[in-house]
Amino acid sequence: MPRLAHPPEAEAGSANIVAMPAFLRWLLRLGPTNPICVRLVQGGSRRSRHLYIRTGYLAVLIAVLLWSLLLNAGRTTLSYRELAAAGASSFQMVSYLQIALICILAPVFMAGAIAQEASPRTWEVLLTTPLSAAQIVLGNLLGRLFFVAALLLSSLPLFAITQYFGGVPGRSIFASYAIALCAALLVGSIAIFLSVSRAAGRRAVFTFYVAVISYLAATWAIDLWLRRQSGGVTVMTATNPFLALEALLNPTAYPRPAPDEVAAMGPIRGFWLGAPVTAWCVGSAGLSVGLVLLSSLTARTGAAGGVPWRRRLFGLGVKGEKVRAPRPVWKNPIAWREAMARSGALPKVVARWAFIALGGLWALAIVAAYHGGVSHEGFRLALLSTVWTELVVITLIAINLSATAVSREREDGTLDLLLTTPITAKMYVGGKLRGLIAYLAPLLAVPLGTLVVASVYVALDGLGRQGGVTVSTLAGTTMVNAPVVLPEAALVAPLVVLPAVAAAVMVGLQWSIKSKGTIGSVVAAVGVIGVIGGILGLCGWQAGREIALVGPALAALNPATAIFTMVDPGRAAETTLAQADGLSRTRIAALSGAAIGATVYISIVYALYSSMVHRFDMTVRQLAGTK
Repeated sequence: MPRLAHPPEAEAGSANIVAMPAFLRWLLRLGPTNPICVRLVQGGSRRSRHLYIRTGYLAVLIAVLLWSLLLNAGRTTLSYRELAAAGASSFQMVSYLQIALICILAPVFMAGAIAQEASPRTWEVLLTTPLSAAQIVLGNLLGRLFFVAALLLSSLPLFAITQYFGGVPGRSIFASYAIALCAALLVGSIAIFLSVSRAAGRRAVFTFYVAVISYLAATWAIDLWLRRQSGGVTVMTATNPFLALEALLNPTAYPRPAPDEVAAMGPIRGFWLGAPVTAWCVGSAGLSVGLVLLSSLTARTGAAGGVPWRRRLFGLGVKGEKVRAPRPVWKNPIAWREAMARSGALPKVVARWAFIALGGLWALAIVAAYHGGVSHEGFRLALLSTVWTELVVITLIAINLSATAVSREREDGTLDLLLTTPITAKMYVGGKLRGLIAYLAPLLAVPLGTLVVASVYVALDGLGRQGGVTVSTLAGTTMVNAPVVLPEAALVAPLVVLPAVAAAVMVGLQWSIKSKGTIGSVVAAVGVIGVIGGILGLCGWQAGREIALVGPALAALNPATAIFTMVDPGRAAETTLAQADGLSRTRIAALSGAAIGATVYISIVYALYSSMVHRFDMTVRQLAGTK
C-alpha cells in the first residue's frame, strides 16, 4: 500500500514544535495549547447559549450607556464641564453594571466545573491521560475564564466612547477592568477548587451561586456600618469588588486615608486602606493562585478512585468504598474498634472537632475579655458556667457511649460473633474501657484546658492586667485577699475529673453488660450516676462551706464542687478561708481531697473491672442471642 504523504504545512508545523524549547512547550501546554482549554473554548464557542449570553451582555451595556448619555447630556447646549460630568456619570453607571454582570455571569460559566464532580467518569478519563495535575486544573480554569475575558474585551469600545466626553481618565477604565477580571478569576478558582476536591455536586451549583451573592451583600453591609464610624475606606473595602470600584470612582464621597495617616498605619494596614483597588487585585489574585496550587496538589488524590483530602484529613476512606487499605490497629483490637468506630462518619468527626475548636476559642475569649476589663465576678461566672456545662455534656456522652457499648452489639448480633473469637473477657472489657477513654480524651481536654489557661494566666499575675487578679473576699467577718482563680486548679481538676469520668464509663459498661437493650442500660446508668453524683455534690457543697479544713477536702471528691472551690474559694470554703492562713489551708485541703477522690475512683474502676471480667461469661453468654 502506498504511504500517504503529509502536507508540507503539517510537516513544517511539527518541525517548529519539535524545535521549540522544552520549557516553552511546557508553558504553552499549561495555557494556550492545553487540550482541555482548547476543547472547552471550541465547544463553548459553538453553543447557542453562550452566543445569547454574549449578545445580551453587550445589549444591556449599550442600552444603559445610551440611556445614561441621553439623560445626562441630552440637552441642546452643554458646557465642557457639564459634558465631562455626563461622561463620568455614564462611565460610573456602566462600570458598576459591568461588575454586577460579571458577578452574575461568572458563576454561570463556572457552574460546569462544579457540576463536573457529579460525573466521576470524567475524572477517571482525565487521569488516564498524560496530562499533569497542573494542566488539568489550569485547562479547566482558563478554558472557562476565556468566555468571561471575552465579555470584558467586547465591552472595551463602549468604555472608549466615554472618553470623547472627557472626565474619564484611561487609568480608571483599565483599573475597573482589572477589578472585574480579578473578581472573575477568584470566582473561577473557587469553582475549580470545589470541582477538584469533589466537595460539591450538581445540587451545589445553586448554593455556590447564592454564596457569591451573599458574600457580596454581607461585606457591603459590614462596610456600610463601619463607614458610619470612619467616614471613608474601611477594612472591608478591599474584600469586595463593588467597594473597590467605589473607592476608585468616588474618591470624594469615599475618601482614603491621608498619606501621613497611611505612613503611620504600618506597611500592611497602610497598603490595605491606602490602596484598596490594588489590595483587592493583589489579594484576590493571590488567593486564586493559592487555590489553583492547592487544587493541583489534590487533583489526583481528590478524584474518583482516590481518597479526597478532606476525608484523609480525618483518617477516612473513600465514601461508599468496600475495599480499602489495611489499617494498623492497637494491641487490643476491641479498644481500637471502640475508639475508631465512634468517630467513623464524617459528620461525627466534624461535630467532635468543632466542639474542641470552639471550646478552645471560647476559653481564650473568656481570658481575653477578663484581661480587657471584665469584672472578677463576671469572669468567675463565665468560667464556671463554661466548665460545668462542658463537663455535663461530656459526662452524658460518656454514659451514653458506655451504656450502649455492649447492649448495642447484643441487639445487632455483633456480640454473638465476637464470642466465637479468641478474644477473652479481660481483653473485651479492658478494650471497651480503653477505647472509650481514648475517644473522650480530646473532649475532656476542652474544660480542663480552659482551667489550665485561666490558672496560667493568674499565675503570671494577669500579664499586667489593670486592677490585678486578686479579689478581696468576705469570709465570715474577715476580708481575705485571694486570686480570682486558684492556680492549683490546673492540677486539682484533671486529678479528680479523669478518674471520675473513667468510673462513670465503668458504671455504664456494667449496666450495658447486664441489660438486654440500649434504652434500659442508658436509663439505669444515668440514674445511678446521677444519684451518686448528686449526693456527693450536695454533701461536698455544704461541707466545703461549713466544715473547716476537712470541708474543702470533701468538696474535692466531686468534680463540680472541686472546680467551684478552685474558682470561688470565698463561697465554696468560707469557714476554712476565715481561719488564720486560711487560703493556704484551702489549697492544701483541696489538693489532698482531689488525690483521695482520684484514689477512690480508680479503686471503683478496678473493682468494677474485676467484677465484670469475673462474671463476663456467666452474664453475657446467658443473654447472647437475645434482643
